[in-house]
Amino acid sequence: MGMPNIDETESLGAGEELVDAVLTASRALVAVAARSLGNVDEEVTLVQYRVLVELAARGPQNVADLAAALGVEPSTATRMCDRLVRKGLVVRRRASTDRRIVRISLASSGRELVAEVTQKRRSELATILERLPLVDRQAVLSALRAFAEAAGAVQEKEWSLGWQISRELPRTESTDE
Repeated sequence: MGMPNIDETESLGAGEELVDAVLTASRALVAVAARSLGNVDEEVTLVQYRVLVELAARGPQNVADLAAALGVEPSTATRMCDRLVRKGLVVRRRASTDRRIVRISLASSGRELVAEVTQKRRSELATILERLPLVDRQAVLSALRAFAEAAGAVQEKEWSLGWQISRELPRTESTDE
């Protein structure tokens, strides 16, 4: 996978060949993601895991903000959170100063699950990347960083540090919703 020359790069644009390559890579990444969830103690779907990652990345949120970040309707986010609350992976807390405000945050078991799945995923990705010739690794690194930036994704190191630091939850009262 050598570096394309400038003429090749300019002709690629967002052409069909480039889109096909990204789709193929995304299928491989989804397969890695699915396998990393396959052996966790708590049965969690990819969609539910995405909620956990969003909370890990951005911290406690209200349902409307979480729904917007996930690109779903608030009612859909509420149902996802209901399931995750029942599984003990997230908690709902009402603000003691304004009981109308309900924040969703990771429970300690949710943080542990995200850490476990992330470690499994990192390990499998490292194995795959080791199969690449050394000369191609820098190109993959540059391309994936550019792709993630264009997609507006939060870098792994940025969000994983955030959820490790924010283990303390704000003082609020729990709800049984």
